[in-house]
Amino acid sequence: MLVTGLVLAGLAAGIHVYIFALESLWWTGPRGRAAFGTTPQQAEATRELAFNQGFYNLFLAVLVAAGIALFALGHSLVGATLVLAGTGSMVAAGLVLALSSPAKRRAALVQAGPPLLAILLLGTALAGGATMAG
Repeated sequence: MLVTGLVLAGLAAGIHVYIFALESLWWTGPRGRAAFGTTPQQAEATRELAFNQGFYNLFLAVLVAAGIALFALGHSLVGATLVLAGTGSMVAAGLVLALSSPAKRRAALVQAGPPLLAILLLGTALAGGATMAG
């Protein structure tokens, strides 16, 4: 359960790196506009906001990745704390998206589903005393 939770947390981090790329790198291009349903004019007008928002997603991914690495290196408490803080923030952001933009509930599920499953599995495993060694 522990390893599966960490793998799901890693998947969630990967999704957030992709969201970073969409928002911060590709926002005004065809891929970014298609993902968010914006016109070229809308994309240009919101470019700075999207650039900033993309970095929030990247920072969450880095937080989770650092936690996974520390956990794997035997620093279970710090690693678990970082993974749970990062994935918890991802879930919260997904909930905000779902509640503020009902048409984007599918995107919110993609954003929040894997980290929520990671939290549930990691929480269950850690409550049972699981470590990477056993």
